[in-house]
Amino acid sequence: MYRRQLLTTMASLASLEAVSARAGTRPRAFVTDPQVPLPPGSPDVPDPKLVPVASAARVWNCVTTTPDGKVFVSFPSCDRPGIQLARLLPGSVLRPFPDERWNALRGPSWTPADGFFLVNAIRIGPDGNLWVIDAGAPGIGQPAVPGAARLFVFDPDSGALIRTYDLAAGLRAGSYVDDIRFNGPTLYATDAGSAGLLVVNIASGRVRRVLDGHPLLSDRKPMRADGRLLRNDAGRPLKVQADQLEVTPDGRWLYVQPCSGPLARIATALLDDESAGAEALSRGLVPWLDTGTTGGTAIDANGVLYMSDVNRRRILRITPDRHVSVFLTDPRLIWSDAMWIDHDRRLWIPVTQQNRTHGFQGGTQSVIYPVWLYVVTIDAGPSPLDHA
Repeated sequence: MYRRQLLTTMASLASLEAVSARAGTRPRAFVTDPQVPLPPGSPDVPDPKLVPVASAARVWNCVTTTPDGKVFVSFPSCDRPGIQLARLLPGSVLRPFPDERWNALRGPSWTPADGFFLVNAIRIGPDGNLWVIDAGAPGIGQPAVPGAARLFVFDPDSGALIRTYDLAAGLRAGSYVDDIRFNGPTLYATDAGSAGLLVVNIASGRVRRVLDGHPLLSDRKPMRADGRLLRNDAGRPLKVQADQLEVTPDGRWLYVQPCSGPLARIATALLDDESAGAEALSRGLVPWLDTGTTGGTAIDANGVLYMSDVNRRRILRITPDRHVSVFLTDPRLIWSDAMWIDHDRRLWIPVTQQNRTHGFQGGTQSVIYPVWLYVVTIDAGPSPLDHA
């Protein structure tokens, strides 16, 4: 069933690696700054299972693939302005998607008709289309821009805009829409700027805000990466509210957490019940696992969670019965962000160095370019709820 995709993806990976080798950009054993020692407990030997496939000269944070092998990446503009959404071609070539106009640099006169404001995440949905999450704010902790927070649905082949979802009904003054997950007729979105969750009816576009300010969606623990406390541009401890989320393959549970952890869960039947009151919803969100600062997650068809531990440069594997093991540890995993599982049982890992950007280390920046995209083989495909 997936033979064509497998051949297409393998050819793309081979081309990407071949071009990297010709250009002299094949990664060394690991990329590090001699002035910044590896954090205590970090790995110092690369894992050969982790295969580099592409690189970029700006910080990316998200990757998604289509069944026929197209690869898309997004850039949250946390290091500097530039392209926000691109199709990734062999040779690490970036083609603006859907075109350059949508990706044009925003200015003080920006209006919703001008295109993207700030893309924070992308996903190929179960409908086969490319869903683009516009955070709607210039950064976490900054005021939301009226009309900017939206979900865009594009045809991944033609680039045609199919639909736009306005998320204004679910926002607060400090909202920053972070990411989404699908569950049949519903999708859920996290608000990393003002702790809360958005529940969106995909057919009608109706948006409800739930769990507003819930403690389990609020960043109450210090965020750390590579052994360092993360600080915003003003030098204060960085706070990233509701961030990672995953729906179990049976559609019964939503896992969700602030970037600092811990991981909580809630029954989707309760979330989807429009008659459920705030108190019932609040009681329904319960702690599930004590986790640390996380860059990104993915869930496979067996309900196994993959979670990046950015403080120790590793990927954790978490089973439905809450058994935690170390799946991968590698010195190159400097802030692994929004991961993706394809039908060839590959886990795609965008390594972003986001902890080295100015908004994460008190106004100074020390990203060592390029940033890399890796893949590693796992033992299951994606959740059927979430992929075409």
